[in-house]
Amino acid sequence: MNMLAQICFNILVSFSIYLLISTSFSIIYNSVKFFHFAHGAIISLGAYFSYFFYLQLNLPLFIAIPFTVFLSIFVSLLIELLIYRPLKRRKVSSLSLLIVSLGIYIVLQNVISLIWSDGVKSIVKNEIETGTEIFGAHITNIQIVTIGLSCIIFLIKMLFLQFHKIGRNIRAISTNTELANIMGINSNRIILWSFAIGSGIASIIGVLVAADTGLTPTMGFSLLLYGVVVMIISGIGSNWGLIGGALLLATIQHLTAFFLDGKWIDAITYSILILFLIWKPLGFSGKRLKKTEI
Repeated sequence: MNMLAQICFNILVSFSIYLLISTSFSIIYNSVKFFHFAHGAIISLGAYFSYFFYLQLNLPLFIAIPFTVFLSIFVSLLIELLIYRPLKRRKVSSLSLLIVSLGIYIVLQNVISLIWSDGVKSIVKNEIETGTEIFGAHITNIQIVTIGLSCIIFLIKMLFLQFHKIGRNIRAISTNTELANIMGINSNRIILWSFAIGSGIASIIGVLVAADTGLTPTMGFSLLLYGVVVMIISGIGSNWGLIGGALLLATIQHLTAFFLDGKWIDAITYSILILFLIWKPLGFSGKRLKKTEI
């Protein structure tokens, strides 16, 4: 095995996951202006819905995955319509919404544990666990799919935001919600679109990670935190900057695991976040995070 090639491919796989997570989270954050931490539960639900449809009901992937995405989006829209929106009508602060989102995450995580238990599960079958050798490095089929899907989804998202009417409206409310409303854009409707798109991507992340490394009820939150780190060091509001942030984080994490030990990954990750917040609060490119947008 070529160790250098293996590390490079591992970095590429992690980069792809982090890019998708930060992309899905930023779509929602830029629209609602608070940290929707319940997004982590949507990632976990994507993993467990796929486990339910693919293994427990034995449905083929081309049926199981659309059902997974649909149900994940449905749960996310219910969170916005039944919980966030009534609170926003009462003019609660972003900090209050953040705390509520953490509560929602905990509730959904416990629901997952009650239904499927806390043990580690796997949705791996022979057709997705096999792989190939490239430049002396082993990469599985699901990792190849992860890399390809990440590029495709990110490019589609960028084209959607640039050229589609709904995408342009999402950009408008991300820039200035009040002005967008004055110009006739229905911000409540566009926020629902943001939740649907972000949660659809999140559910796909859950499926990909579950197929690669297995699934647990808490898997979504740790992944989400990495996505938040990427978004902050990339620069709030910077879409193309997410590429640099995801690549930087993935590279540092795998080099840390190789030269030090895997147990240092989180410590190094959040140390980098602290350094960026102190020395480069705007990230690679973007705007400064306001207190009202936490």
